[in-house]
Amino acid sequence: MDFFQTAGKNLAAAEAAAGIKHHVALSVVGTERLLDSGYFRAKLAQEWLIKASPVPYSLIHATQFFEFIRTIANISTDGGTVRLPPVQFQPIAAEDVAEAIADVAVSLPLRSTMEIAGPETFMLDGAIRRVLEHDGDPRSVAADPAALYYGVLVRERTLVPSGEPRLGRVTLDWWLENVPPPAGAAASHVVAAN
Repeated sequence: MDFFQTAGKNLAAAEAAAGIKHHVALSVVGTERLLDSGYFRAKLAQEWLIKASPVPYSLIHATQFFEFIRTIANISTDGGTVRLPPVQFQPIAAEDVAEAIADVAVSLPLRSTMEIAGPETFMLDGAIRRVLEHDGDPRSVAADPAALYYGVLVRERTLVPSGEPRLGRVTLDWWLENVPPPAGAAASHVVAAN
C-alpha cells in the first residue's frame, strides 16, 4: 500500500507539473472484488489516486495473462496436485494487452475503466490442465471449492469481466503452439511445491 500510494502521489504531481495530457494505467479485472488481498487493496488505492488526479486518465483492467498460467499452477500446487477454485477464467495473451494499451495511449483519455480479456472463457482448472498437459507436466489438476486464488477466496465470476470487454485475438491453443514455454517450465513446479 505504501508503495502504490507514494508512487501514485509522486507520479500525479510530476505529471501535473509537466503538463501530461493522458495517464494510462494497467490494472487487473476483478480488482474491486479481490479486496481480501492486500495487493488488490493497494491496486484499488492506486486507481483512486489516478482518478483523483487532475490529469485525464484511462484505466485498463486486463484478465490474467496466458504467461501467468504456469505461475498460477505452481502457487496452487499441493504435493502432486494443482488445486484450483471452480471459477470462470478468461486469460489473455500479453501481446493483445500491449496492443490494447498502445491503442488507448494514442486516443483521447477514456476518463473511465476499460476491460480487456481473451477470446475464450474456461473454467480455471480446465485452462491450467490444458497448459500442463501441453508441457508434459505430470501434476494432476483438481477443482476444489476450498482452494484459494493467490491466497484469496474467489467466486465463480470474480476473475472475468463484468461488462463488455475488448477481446484479444490470440486463443490459448494458438499461444501454446506458437509461444515457447520458459526453459524448464515442466520442472518448475518442484521448486514451487517445496
